[in-house]
Amino acid sequence: MNAGQKMLESAQALIKKTAQNLKLDEEKIKRLIEPEYIHEFALEVQMDDGQKKVFKGWRVQHNSALGPYKGGIRFHPETVRDEVQALATLMTIKCAVAGLPYGGGKGGVAVDPKILSKSELERLSREYAKKIANFIGEDIDVPAPDVNTNPQIIAWMIDEYQKIKGIKSPATFTGKPVSIGGSLGRNEATGRGGLFVLQALLEKRDLVSCLPQSKETGAIDVKLLSSSFQNITIAVQGFGNVGYYFAKLAYEAGFKIVALSDSRGGIYNEKGLDPIKVMEFKKKTGTVQDYKNSKNITNEELLELKVDVLVPAALENVISQKNAKNIQAKIILELANGPLTDEAFEFLKEKVIIIPDVLANSGGVTVSYLEWVQGKQGYWWGEKEVNQKLKEMIVRAFEAIWEKSITKKMSLKQAAFEVAIERIVSAMV
Repeated sequence: MNAGQKMLESAQALIKKTAQNLKLDEEKIKRLIEPEYIHEFALEVQMDDGQKKVFKGWRVQHNSALGPYKGGIRFHPETVRDEVQALATLMTIKCAVAGLPYGGGKGGVAVDPKILSKSELERLSREYAKKIANFIGEDIDVPAPDVNTNPQIIAWMIDEYQKIKGIKSPATFTGKPVSIGGSLGRNEATGRGGLFVLQALLEKRDLVSCLPQSKETGAIDVKLLSSSFQNITIAVQGFGNVGYYFAKLAYEAGFKIVALSDSRGGIYNEKGLDPIKVMEFKKKTGTVQDYKNSKNITNEELLELKVDVLVPAALENVISQKNAKNIQAKIILELANGPLTDEAFEFLKEKVIIIPDVLANSGGVTVSYLEWVQGKQGYWWGEKEVNQKLKEMIVRAFEAIWEKSITKKMSLKQAAFEVAIERIVSAMV
């Protein structure tokens, strides 16, 4: 079984289990699991040497009960249909968790964009836009960037889409450059949203009954209940867009960032790191390793550090059955998609507070929604207003999940899926 199949099976199993707990009938469960449309196509692209190459592409439209399909487009050599379907399924849940009027969708192309020239990448992007043009639109399906895609790629796709349709449509794609209707605050949105959720969690006094207690004294770590965040230690695995902005904003909010890592390895300093200075160093050297006054560590070692908050912000399945027993964090904030395997989650859920990815990293899709609203009304907000709206929306989403978690004595992940499925089912005709 490949990783895509495993991801799809896991997502479907969790939805089925949650739906059964809610006593939904089999037909409703089928509607929650089965995608409404799967579009699969070949993309023929002319390369710079004049030869034509064919790439496989997909757009999966999972569920539209709450509104238009919403989800990114990824370019990755290991992309397969099952992975795209799994991600579309999880986008349905994520949008419902966030309280957005969207269903879930996802797109993908099996390609390594790093080996393409800029002109080849543009031709591929435009070809993909041609293939999906007839079944997307601001009230039908709203694509966005994802892994290895960016505002420039979306700009090419918008241009191609508008040529085909003959209309200006600033709300059909999100994640656009600000110059053509993108939203301020979008780059930082996922990291910022994760910080808002973490702060909302730490402000809960109900947290006392949930926090891990000392085996020796039975005492709870009072640091986690402090109104000040300055003594709370955080380790962030992944120093791309999401990990960097989370670390930067958390540092500015007073948290102590003690460890950071990128794909080559990590660094640790118990006295704390300044993410802005670390990023300046990384831009010069290509890695965070060998940063001054810090100790080099591996990505694996970072996950097992004794910290208050662990933030996996890079790859899926980094915490598994193998290393789950070594996790010492009190809180895990899932900024990556699926950083814990099912086995690791089951092992850790009674010992650690796990903020699930469908909530923790929903800041990105929430600001995409705000971009969509701005595009539809033709009026754009300042960054401060966007950030304030993001905070209000993501904290409201957290509150609904927290309340269900406390009331029904279940994990935040189970509560998130229940909240989402209840919202989706209530909208099914």
